[in-house]
Amino acid sequence: VNICALAMVDLCGLLLACICCLLAGGGWSVSLAAATAANGGRAKGEAPSSPHAESFSRSSMDDKIQVHVVPHTHDDVGWLKTVDEYYYGANNSIQRAGVQYILDTVVTELSKNPNRTFIYVEIAYFYRWWNEQSNETKELVKKLVSNKQLEFVNAGWCMNDEASTHYNAIVDQMSLGLRFVQENFGDEARPRVAWHIDPFGHSAEQAALFAKMGYDGFFFARIDYGDRDNRLGNKEMELVWRGSPSLGSQSDMFTGVLFYGYGPPPDFCFDQGCSDPPIQDDPNLFDYNVDDRVKLFIQRVGDQAIFYNTNNIMMTFGSDFQYQNALQVYKNLDKLIKYVNAEGTVNMFYSTPSRYVDAVHQAGKTWTLKTDDFFPYADNPYAFWTGYFTSRPALKGYTRLCNNYLQVCKQLEASHGGFTGVSTMKLKEAMGVDQHHDAVSGTEKQHVADDYAKRLHIGQVECESLVGMALSDLSA
Repeated sequence: VNICALAMVDLCGLLLACICCLLAGGGWSVSLAAATAANGGRAKGEAPSSPHAESFSRSSMDDKIQVHVVPHTHDDVGWLKTVDEYYYGANNSIQRAGVQYILDTVVTELSKNPNRTFIYVEIAYFYRWWNEQSNETKELVKKLVSNKQLEFVNAGWCMNDEASTHYNAIVDQMSLGLRFVQENFGDEARPRVAWHIDPFGHSAEQAALFAKMGYDGFFFARIDYGDRDNRLGNKEMELVWRGSPSLGSQSDMFTGVLFYGYGPPPDFCFDQGCSDPPIQDDPNLFDYNVDDRVKLFIQRVGDQAIFYNTNNIMMTFGSDFQYQNALQVYKNLDKLIKYVNAEGTVNMFYSTPSRYVDAVHQAGKTWTLKTDDFFPYADNPYAFWTGYFTSRPALKGYTRLCNNYLQVCKQLEASHGGFTGVSTMKLKEAMGVDQHHDAVSGTEKQHVADDYAKRLHIGQVECESLVGMALSDLSA
C-alpha cells in the first residue's frame, strides 16, 4: 500500500472540516477589514508627521494612556533542552527552566487577587500539567478561566514555525490544542488572539489560517529591522493583514507588532532571573525608590505610546520560562500599578491581549493593509535568519513523511471507529511538538533534535500497526 498516496485522499476535505470545526462565531477582524478594504485607511505612500516630534503630555482623562499589562511566559516546546527536561526542570546546567513550577505558582498567585491576569500558549505543556492536578486544583483553574484571569491565547500544541511547516501539519497541531481547551473549559475559553512572539518571520498563509480559524487578532515580536524602523516612523506597528488574495477580506486579521519584543520594558523585569531593582516602597528604609521607578516607567510608556495610533498600549511582562516564582513578579507588579496610577499621568492595569484588541477596536481607527509575508527576517544588517529554511534536512524530511502517515492513520481510524490498543494520539502529539519553531526549523540542540525524531518514530510505529489492523479488516 502506498502510504503517501493514501495520505492525499480527500485531504482537502479533511482540512476544510478541521478548520470549520474551529470556527465558533465571528470576529470583529472581518468587519474591521471591511472598513479598510479599499486602501487600508491612509494611502501607503502618505507619510504622517514624524512621531519623534510629538511630546508625551496627557493632561485629560480622555487622553490618558491606557497601559495594558500582560503577564506571560514563553515556553519553548524544546530548544536547548528536550520537552521533558523543560517540563520537569531537569538538566539545569544548560538552562534553568521548569514549566511545571511556572503553572503551579501562577495559579496560586492568580487566586490571591482577582485583578491579576496571565496568558498561556503551549498546550503541550499545559496538558501534561493538567493531568497531574487534583480535582480541587482543576476546579480552581476552571474558575480562573471563567473569571478571565487565566486566558489561553493561540492554544495550539505549540507555537509553530511559519517557514518550514506544512499547512495541514499546522492545522493538526492547532486542532489538538484547541480541542483540549474546548473539552476541558468550554466555549468561554476559546482563544480569540493568535500569539506568535518568537517565530523567525511570519507568513501570509499563517495569517490566513488564523483568520479562518476565527481569531480576532494576531501579535508577534520578530520583524525585519528595516521594516520595523519604517513602521515606527509611519506609526504602522498595527495593521490589517490580508493573508490570502483568493479569500480576500475573509482572511483579514488585525495584527500588531510588540514594541519591546516580547519581554518587559527595559529596567522592569521582576523575574528571579533578572537583576532590575524591585519596587522598594518602605519610606523608613534607605533604598526607597518609588518616585524614581514610577518616573522611569512613565518614560517607558511614553517611548512606546508615540508610535501607536490609539491611547491603548500593550506591555508584556514576561519572557522565556519566566514566572517560576510568580510571587516575586506579581508582588512587584501590584506595587508598580498602585504607584503609577497614584501619580496619575497614565492608567495602568492587568489585562490580556483580547481585552487590548477590544479596546483598540472601540477606538474606531482605520489601518493600513498588508498583503505579503513578513519574510525574510533580519535583526540587523547582513544577519538574515534564513539558514533554518534548509537546516537539519533529515529531520525536515522525516517530519514530512510522518505527516503523510498521520493523514492516512487519521482517516483509517475514523472510518473504522477506532481500534483496540492503538491510536493516532502518539503521532499526533509527536507531530504537534515537532511543528514548534525550534523543532522542524532545525534551530535546536542536537540531543533535542534526536528527541524529536525518537518521538516521531514511536508514533510512526504505532501508526503502522493501526494501518495493518485496518488492512486486515478490509481483507477479511
